[in-house]
Amino acid sequence: MNIIASKDQLRGTFIRWSLLLVPSFILMGMLSAQFSGSGAGDPWLAGLVKPAIYPPPALFGLVWTILYALMGFALALVLSARGATGRGAAAIVFFVQLALNLAWSPVFFGSHQITGALILIGVLDVAVIVTILLFHKVRPLAAMLLLPYLAWIAFATFLNWELREANPEMDGSDYVSTTTRIEI
Repeated sequence: MNIIASKDQLRGTFIRWSLLLVPSFILMGMLSAQFSGSGAGDPWLAGLVKPAIYPPPALFGLVWTILYALMGFALALVLSARGATGRGAAAIVFFVQLALNLAWSPVFFGSHQITGALILIGVLDVAVIVTILLFHKVRPLAAMLLLPYLAWIAFATFLNWELREANPEMDGSDYVSTTTRIEI
């Protein structure tokens, strides 16, 4: 017996998934960044020679907030597509790429492993492409919502490469700033 959900039921399921996933992904991204020590105040990051196309630090938080929201909406679309062929595989691959995504900041910022982070983000690039292909089979709109994410991580991969090339001595270093900060 096949049960077909009404448009209202599907919309309600999408809304419920969105209300759970969007804030959860934004929170996970914030926690990953917070626990890894990423940000403009990181002395190791401040000591890196950055490429000319390196964006202003404030842009990273804004872009990632938008991307995590889009990821939440995309997954909500897939999860609300009950009975769709490939839905389970798409969700599994999505969570694999999310784990890779959340692991990048601790590897790069926390461990100062520029090369390790580059390898990780290369694997992430492939995982996101596979996720997009699987999402497209379930809900094409869900795949489209992940395209800005793919573009940003491709850019981040390029930045990671450039940082590795410009800072070979900082890869894996236990850099400690010699600057003393005094607040009055």
